[in-house]
Amino acid sequence: VQLQASGGGLVQAGGSLRLSCEASGRTFSNYNMGWFRQAPGKEREFVTGIDRNGGYTKYADSVKGRFTISRDNAKNTAYLQMNSLKPEDTAVYYCAAVQAIGWVAGYVPPTATAYDYWGQGTQVTVSS
Repeated sequence: VQLQASGGGLVQAGGSLRLSCEASGRTFSNYNMGWFRQAPGKEREFVTGIDRNGGYTKYADSVKGRFTISRDNAKNTAYLQMNSLKPEDTAVYYCAAVQAIGWVAGYVPPTATAYDYWGQGTQVTVSS
């Protein structure tokens, strides 16, 4: 599956952005989706993930209550709504996918190594 992330940009602290991740090439509904981010000099970290049916989600503690992941399987697109942005949210954001046919319901892996397909990344910069 090919992934194309978009929607990043420059925003002031307290503002909002919505990232999109459009998938192509395979049956989108077969894949769990995740969002990760990587700030300069830091390791890539898990932000949030959603199961292939959209019924289960998982969030990093640092974004709980501020970020929301969703997906529209009819549009082959996953979304990341980011509200109340903070300067520490500044990073390159990546979407990722892993085929999840046969997985236990509700399992959303929080590690980068669990995902097989990655988008190109989109820069999010939050100014103070």
